Amino acid sequence: MADGYKGGRVTEPFGLQTERLRLRRLDLDDAGLMLAVWNDPAFVRHVGDRRIRTVDEARQTLTDTVLRLYADHGHGPYRVALLSGDIPIGICGLFRRDGLDDVDIGFALLPEYRGRGYAHESAQAVVLHARDDLGLDRLTAIVAADNAASIGLIEKLGLSFERVVPASGEDRAVRLYAMRL
Repeated sequence: MADGYKGGRVTEPFGLQTERLRLRRLDLDDAGLMLAVWNDPAFVRHVGDRRIRTVDEARQTLTDTVLRLYADHGHGPYRVALLSGDIPIGICGLFRRDGLDDVDIGFALLPEYRGRGYAHESAQAVVLHARDDLGLDRLTAIVAADNAASIGLIEKLGLSFERVVPASGEDRAVRLYAMRL
């Protein structure tokens, strides 16, 4: 494709591809994936309980949040799938969060796909996309202080700890990491 490129680069409208993964915008057909992500015990512990328990609630939340991010900002989270077989394994992408000045990278993989380098591979593609395609000059990430795996990934991507900030709409604080792109 003339506008496509590999190595974490745009391969089709609203999509990225890496050596092992395909990332594309989420749509309402991904409600089952998001239901699994939002109810994964690690997601609930480190990010929070979204209280979404049905596919219909997941579809509505996708409409109210993710699809709105795309419409308002032109970016949002991507569905991450194995390139071979197009098996969905989680999400990774860019967010605009209340209380933060900069675009934030976030990711969540289903438990059976963790520990294989997929989170790093997808996040690295999103960082390159943020810099090269969207022209962002700064990227942040927020993470719970006890989420060692995510902190390790964030630091491996090149983000550095800046400060503790309140979590939007919650009683707890999170760690804010940032990098210049």
